[in-house]
Order: sequence, then C-alpha cells, then structure tokens
Amino acid sequence: MFVIRTEVMESLVGFALRVRFQQRCLKSARHDRNEVGSEMHVYHDQLEVHTHGKRLYEITDEVQSKIDKDKVQNGTVTVFVQHTSCSIVIMENADSTARGDLEQFFERLVPENADYFMHDSEGSDDMPSHIRMVLTHTSETVPIAKGKMQLGTWQGIFLFEHRRAPHRRRILITTIGE
Repeated sequence: MFVIRTEVMESLVGFALRVRFQQRCLKSARHDRNEVGSEMHVYHDQLEVHTHGKRLYEITDEVQSKIDKDKVQNGTVTVFVQHTSCSIVIMENADSTARGDLEQFFERLVPENADYFMHDSEGSDDMPSHIRMVLTHTSETVPIAKGKMQLGTWQGIFLFEHRRAPHRRRILITTIGE
C-alpha cells in the first residue's frame, strides 16, 4: 500500500512539474510572438473542381493563390476533399508519365467489376472508387514559409478522381498561420 501511494505521489508531482514547465513555455512563446507583432489566424476557403473522368487534376496553383489571398507567410495549409470517391495526393508534377503510371497501378490494384463487390448501386466503378480513396487520403497538410508552400521541386497537389463520370468536387482549404 505504501509503495503504491509513493508511486502515485511521485506521478502527481511529476505531472505538476510538467504542467508548470509547459505553462512557462507557453507564456514565453506568447510573449515572443507578441513582441514580433504577429498573430496566428485561421482562414477557410473552398475550391470547386470539375472532373471529366478518372485521372489526376493538379490544383497546386489554386491552393497557392488562396494562401496569397490570405497573406499567410508562415504556417500550414490543409487541403481536404469532401467526397468518398476521390482523394487528395501529393504527386510528381513534372512528368505526366508518372501520373499515368499511378493511374494504371490503381486500375490493376482495385479493378472494376470484381465479383466480390456487393456495393454497386451507383455503378461498377463506385466501390473501387471508395477503396482507392481509403488507400490514399482525403486531405494533405503542407507547411508554408515565406508565403509559399514548401513542396519539393517536383511535387504538386492533385485531386485524384476515381470515378468515370464527370463530377463537381468541393475542396476545403484551411490555412493557419501568421
């Protein structure tokens, strides 16, 4: 019993010391930020992309223009698509054959008309599109420095459409920074 109480007491003391340290760090960070005169802001915007079948649609410039409009110099941008049959990916943007290879890979990885799919009420490409979305992402977050996304030399942000038919895709863009 005594050992347990000692361990609990040591745990509580350790927790209290960590909380005091964090509070001092936060106070110091707030102080430094106010001295520089910058404040964190959150901006929400959206983008609509009209797709014309399965493929990658680059949206890098559109996302950067939202950051430019918000005048964020340092922070992060999150790009999120509100759909379950397309995704957001960061991909090679210099050589279109790399994008074609990715598209062909997914065609082979998750084929349409597979006899094991039960969900087909919206067509033979519906269930494969959901699986492709799960295997990729519905969002990507990119750091911003000096007003520019910190993507690599050959990186771009893409909407990856997984359906054959044309769609209007709504993408939310949240920029946090100063």
